[in-house]
Amino acid sequence: MRFQQVAATFLISVLTAAGSIFVYSKYFAPKPEGTFQNGSNDIPVNYAKYMPGAIPNDNLTPPTDFQQAAKIGTPGVVHIKTKINPKQVNNNLQKRRSLIEEFFGEQFDEEEGGRRYYIPGQMASGSGVLISDDGFIVTNNHVVDDADEISVTLSNNKTYTAKVIGTDPNTDLAVIRIDANNLPYLLYGNSDEIQVGQWVLAVGYPLNLETTVTAGIVSAKSRAIGINTRQRRSAIESFIQTDAAVNQGNSGGALINTAGELIGINSAIASPTGAYAGYSYAIPVNLVRKVVNDLMKFGNVQRAYLGIEYQDPSQMSESQLRALNMSRDLAGIKVLGVPPTGAAAAAGIKEGDIITKINGVNTSSVPELMEQISRYKPGDKVSINYTRNDKEYTASAILKNLDGNTGIVKPGVLDYLGAELRPLPKEIAQRLGMEGGVMVTNVNSGIIKKQTNMKSNFVILKAGNAKIESVDALKSALQGKKSVRLEGFYMTDRQANIYYYDLDLSNSVAF
Repeated sequence: MRFQQVAATFLISVLTAAGSIFVYSKYFAPKPEGTFQNGSNDIPVNYAKYMPGAIPNDNLTPPTDFQQAAKIGTPGVVHIKTKINPKQVNNNLQKRRSLIEEFFGEQFDEEEGGRRYYIPGQMASGSGVLISDDGFIVTNNHVVDDADEISVTLSNNKTYTAKVIGTDPNTDLAVIRIDANNLPYLLYGNSDEIQVGQWVLAVGYPLNLETTVTAGIVSAKSRAIGINTRQRRSAIESFIQTDAAVNQGNSGGALINTAGELIGINSAIASPTGAYAGYSYAIPVNLVRKVVNDLMKFGNVQRAYLGIEYQDPSQMSESQLRALNMSRDLAGIKVLGVPPTGAAAAAGIKEGDIITKINGVNTSSVPELMEQISRYKPGDKVSINYTRNDKEYTASAILKNLDGNTGIVKPGVLDYLGAELRPLPKEIAQRLGMEGGVMVTNVNSGIIKKQTNMKSNFVILKAGNAKIESVDALKSALQGKKSVRLEGFYMTDRQANIYYYDLDLSNSVAF
């Protein structure tokens, strides 16, 4: 009897408490101000936890499984380690009273001095992708740039010494090779077919870790971020942007689709700190394939040119756009000039036309146009869609090289210098009382960087005993020489001191 009383009392207490809570929540508790149960006017948020089977027949699709793609991709990606040996470079400075006295033969007193610079050795690492079973590997140019020693470690931990087959700083690509056979390699995919929102995987060796796979989506296509153009005016940028985690050491590694096909070479990250901050960039494989084939067949890239002058609206101010009657949302590339000897002129393209497609592929931005043209070599025929006075036309053009013909371009001595060159502006030459000169606007990978500490803004006035007034004159002065001394001054040097740099050309094609 006592037990029954206790049980009844407990049950009455529970019911009373439950009833109190119900009454309070219904009639006395403060109501949220917003429309939804979280007290706001925003759509309710919940944890994005996937719980298979929690809701019968909910038509939910489980996340994509990347196991097969990772299994295919990881054996074909290698770890690249490079070593740059310590070296000494000379920077001989001769102080002159003036440039005019030096280069017009007047007498003067001379004070000579010399400095020897010691550059310590460097070690770095990156990634690479096997593209054949006999040891050919594609990677970034900046991974192997100026390396004296290159070692490659496969996913099975076997290590080989590699040699450089060819490099292309314009696209930041390089081909190296190891002496091995029967190697796993990745198959080329089609970067034109990838879509924004598509799953992709990045495979590489970040931060000196072992093979690492990260996943993300394609967040944008045909992106230019200025990382290559800072080094070379003729650089090509049309990156695939993803949010797959990429860090230092991933450079040269693979971007693959869920079928395990190679669709890009990871090259850069957007980051204020140098570490991954949400966005990474890969060179599209359709461009990679063309560059790799050229490097393996010719030793250099056979660059084709359409022969038009244009500007990127995204890099222009509103006043500049108005002056050229352009807008940022222009669905094409406005032709601002047509050199008479170029491919576009021969095809009938005129100033003011708007190019919208190359071989049926939309070219609504400068990176898209650059990528499409860069896939072809001189002599290739392409179709061009363009508008003129709001009417659409189609023309065929035979692309040409920089010399204005369709011949194969072989590497020359200027290519081996590894510098961006342009004529000294006429107004500067006239102010200094000279006929001309050649300005070094950038120093990249090559003889100059390896053998000297020359910087940009150097103006070459002499090569040996020859006065240099043009780029062609410099080429002629260097051709066939084992060594040469370059003399000139820096535009930023107010004292106009004369510097000279000794170059060993014996390993270049000039000799």
